[in-house]
Amino acid sequence: QVQLVESGGGLVQAGGSLRLSCAASGRTVSSLTMGWFRQAPGKEREFVAAIAWGRGVTYYADSVKGRFTIFRDIIKNTVFLEMNSLKPEDTAVYYCAARASSGSYYQNQDQEWYDTWGQGTQVTVSS
Repeated sequence: QVQLVESGGGLVQAGGSLRLSCAASGRTVSSLTMGWFRQAPGKEREFVAAIAWGRGVTYYADSVKGRFTIFRDIIKNTVFLEMNSLKPEDTAVYYCAARASSGSYYQNQDQEWYDTWGQGTQVTVSS
């Protein structure tokens, strides 16, 4: 059974950087499609980034392209979300999700497709 534990959230000024971590247990990260989603107060949870099972093709929401990078470390069995040039609108609880299969372009960005979730980590960007 896959379990996910996020860490790395915190308070940062606009323009700053943070790196979120999602440590997986139960399966290797290369045998999982893993995604990051976020939920701001009063808003629906939305897709941020994903890295696919196998070759590790990556996907990004338009709002974070060029600022965020998702990557995985096989040795640490961890997926990271490197967040640069942070904006106040990036403030949210960030969740890591996983599924032990390869999805389509649309599935990899669909929170309903994922079956395992972490507990979330708060990211707050001050202006």
